[in-house]
Amino acid sequence: MDGNNRSNVANLPPGFRFHPTDEELIIHYLNQKVFPSSNHHLTFSIIADVNIYKFNPWELPDKALFGENEWFFFSPRERKYPNGTRPNRAAASGYWKATGTDKPIIASAGSQCLGMKKALAFYKGRPPKGVKTDWMMIEYRLLDDCFVSQRPKGSMQVSLCYFLLH
Repeated sequence: MDGNNRSNVANLPPGFRFHPTDEELIIHYLNQKVFPSSNHHLTFSIIADVNIYKFNPWELPDKALFGENEWFFFSPRERKYPNGTRPNRAAASGYWKATGTDKPIIASAGSQCLGMKKALAFYKGRPPKGVKTDWMMIEYRLLDDCFVSQRPKGSMQVSLCYFLLH
């Protein structure tokens, strides 16, 4: 791993484990990344900013700030077509394919939907003849309507991506 990437997490206490809930990922990480506020400061950064679609999944662990068998990244969520809403999930030598539908992340203290998550699998090659690999990703994103109304004009949507190798 790159020593520069790991310098922020060198001060973590012994035995530190990063196992946030879906709700914590949305509220304390993704929401703060997209809408930074002056009253919320993390003392260290544990999630790297990486455009995950420029790399193969097996190259990403070296770009992570933290993790051994699972890794977290903030990544831009690019569009496949300039005027469309369909995301571009092509990667270096393959593509990410959704394995199910979007699942809502509901606040624990009520019925408010905080965001969405989607499971994706990595396929080597080009569609429709790609070969499925063991790499899985969970993509977390804020609700589209909330994000579009509050984001600065011309800014790109950001997602939080959680990778694991099964």
